[in-house]
Order: sequence, then C-alpha cells, then structure tokens
Amino acid sequence: MVEAATRQRYLIISNGHGEDAIAAALVRRLSREAVVEAYPMIGSGKAYDGACAIVGPRATLASEGWRNVKGSLRRDVVSGGLLTVPPALKFLRSVRGHYDKIIVIGDMVGVLAALAVGLCDLIYLDVYKTGSARLYSAAEAWAIKRTCKTVFCRAQSLAQKLTDIGVDARAAGNIMMDAIPVGEYNARARRRTPLAVTLLPGSRALTAESFALQVSALRLIPESERPDVFLAVAGSVSVDELAKAANLRRTPLLSTESADLGELSDGNLTVHMARGSAMGNLIEASDVVMSQAGTATIQSLGLGRPAITFINPRDRRSRFADEQNLFGEARIVVEPKAEEIATALRRLLTDTVERTRLGQVGQDRIGGPGAMEAILAEIRA
Repeated sequence: MVEAATRQRYLIISNGHGEDAIAAALVRRLSREAVVEAYPMIGSGKAYDGACAIVGPRATLASEGWRNVKGSLRRDVVSGGLLTVPPALKFLRSVRGHYDKIIVIGDMVGVLAALAVGLCDLIYLDVYKTGSARLYSAAEAWAIKRTCKTVFCRAQSLAQKLTDIGVDARAAGNIMMDAIPVGEYNARARRRTPLAVTLLPGSRALTAESFALQVSALRLIPESERPDVFLAVAGSVSVDELAKAANLRRTPLLSTESADLGELSDGNLTVHMARGSAMGNLIEASDVVMSQAGTATIQSLGLGRPAITFINPRDRRSRFADEQNLFGEARIVVEPKAEEIATALRRLLTDTVERTRLGQVGQDRIGGPGAMEAILAEIRA
C-alpha cells in the first residue's frame, strides 16, 4: 500500500480513435511504473481496454471528432454536440491537483479545454498537424504557451514555430510509428498468392460504405491477379454491417488467435478479418493498402506500403490537400469509383519497381519511430 501511494499518477487525455490507440501504447509503457488513467474525450475509449482505467464523462459526436469531413463541426453543433462541453470542462476542473502530470494527445481540442479550466504545465503530443502545410496560428501558439510545459511535434517546422515564442518544443520522431498495434494474428500463414492487400476502411460512420466500394474494386481485379485480402476492423465497427454493405457472408470458423475475426466471403472473394489491435500484422504481411483511415494510413506509409485512397464527396478538401502535401506520391488518390480504384490497384500489383519506389517515398515522408522514448523520458523526468 505504501508503494502504491508513492507511485506517480498520470492522466492521459485523448480525443479520437487513432489518438486513443497511440495513447494506449504509451500507457502500456507507463503503467509498469505509475498509476495511469485515461480520459478519452470522444467515443468509448475502447483502445484503452486492458491498458488502464478510463475516467471522465463519455461524449458521442456525430462526426466522432473526424474533422476531415466537410461540415462536421456544424453537424456536431446541430446534433447537440455543445451539450458535451460542460461535462468535459467540469471534469477537467475537478482533476486539478490530482495528478502529477497530465499528457494531452491529439489536436488542439484538449489544449483548448485545458486552457478554459486553467490547467497548465501539460505535456502535449500534437499528432494532428503535419508541418507540411499550415503551421500554428498566433492564437494556437498563444494557447499552447499558456497551457503546455513541453510539446512534441511531428515536424521540425512546427517545433521551431513554438520554440521561437519560448515553448519547449521538440520534433523527436513520429510517435505514430512507435504505436503500430501488433496482436495475436498470423497473417502470413493465411497467404495463398504472391501479393496481398490490407483494407483499412476507417472507424467512423462512412466505414461500411467505404468497405463496400473497396470490395467492389477488388471484384473487378481478374482472379488470376487478385491478391490475398485482409481487413483491419476497428473496435467500434460492426462486422455484420460490413458484410451486409459488401454483400458478403461471414464464416463462423475462428482460430485460437485472439485477434482473429474470421472471414467474409461470397464464394469467390475471401476477406480475412482481424481486430484493429493486430493491424500491424496485416500491413507487414501486405504489399499495398487501400485506406480511408487517418492514423492507420500514416502508419502504413511509414512502413513502406503505398496507399490507395478515394476522395469522398464529403471530405474537407483543405485538410485532404494538407495531408497530400505530406504523403506525396505514396498515397494514390482516385475518384470514389470501383473502376478507378481497381485500375490503381492493378497498376501497383503488376509493377514491382513502382510499388517499391512509392513505398520508399512513404517511408521518407512519414519518418521513423523514436518519439516514444523521448516522450517517456520527459514524463519520467
């Protein structure tokens, strides 16, 4: 009991599925030596299962915090999103003095909430801004300086902007590459063809729609060229909804692997499914990804797998363009038509040289791991 009382207490604040997953990877390292609790500001926080206790009020937004879609903020407001703000601020006021350190992971939402209730000396992991387009605005920089002790950025240009105004900001690496989930699932043992593709349809409202379009494209690939197909299923996604949207049937046979979700099939096309907690296993065993995800796309590119993405009419084009400035050729962008997606996929599957070149572009653009150790060192200091 005495030992437990002397252990450091940390609160992790995150706001989104991808951010939760990154935070959970950090928590698993910290919880060996400290008492760690997590406050996922949006959603169920399922990524923290088995990692630490969840605290604070649960909030559900129509957008699930996904700001890449046009009008997402307006829809959140119309659907009652503002009602989630008072409980969040009330909780954050209550934590003052209860934790030795507070770590915020995500975009500016957590920082602004902390500013509103007077929390300061935060450690902030900005996993949103890429540094390849817009830097911090004057207002954002001011808010960060008022609330944050140390900031870890994804790019040196971002860190320099904050350093210039007296903030301890660092670009120590891309923590997304330190937090790629790996679980109990042997994707390579399921390989039957020379090449494989992993589907990353996302974790939000458009997931089933995106998956159906990806499957339609795969059906257009000649059977002699069709790769093995894997699907990473985020924790909040219903497999039954995916199957219905793509006109596939779920097979009941499962292995003893904890991340195995079985297969979807129509008798011709087979999709091997695994939980998102084993996404790294799938990407490592694949040559290309078809992705509508956020964080998972970045991680795939960083692992040297080129990505094919289609533009959704509801995408916020300014944010999409900012991301593309970073990804470059490594993310191939096509219209949301099965024929165009299939054409892009066939080109990558049949051109080894081009596939390898684009894979290297992605690795160079995203950068490697290393931030995790730097962040852990700062938290422990």
